[in-house]
Amino acid sequence: MSLGLISRLTGGRRFEVPCTVDIEQSFDSLHAHAIPEGVLLRPGDRVLVHGLPDHVAPGATLRFEARATVIRAGWLERAWTEASAILELTELYHCGFEPKEAP
Repeated sequence: MSLGLISRLTGGRRFEVPCTVDIEQSFDSLHAHAIPEGVLLRPGDRVLVHGLPDHVAPGATLRFEARATVIRAGWLERAWTEASAILELTELYHCGFEPKEAP
C-alpha cells in the first residue's frame, strides 16, 4: 500500500484555523460552542480549541476568538461515524413507539 492510500483511509491530516468560542453558564443556558471559521467539518472530524479559560463564573457569558486545530477523519473513520449515527438514531425510534403496558 502506498502512503497516500493509507492516509486517505486513516486520516489524521491536521491544520489550524481561527475559531469563535461562545460559552455561557447562566440560569437559562449552560453551553459551549466552538465554531471553526473557513472550514467545512465532515463526520468524524475532530476540533481541538486552544487557549480556553479553565473557569467560567456562574451567570457569565464569554465570546472570544481562539485558534483551533482540525484533525480530518479518514474514509474509514468517516464511514464508521455515519453508520454508528444512523444506528443510534434508530434506537430512538425503538424507544419512542413502544406500546404502553396494559394495567
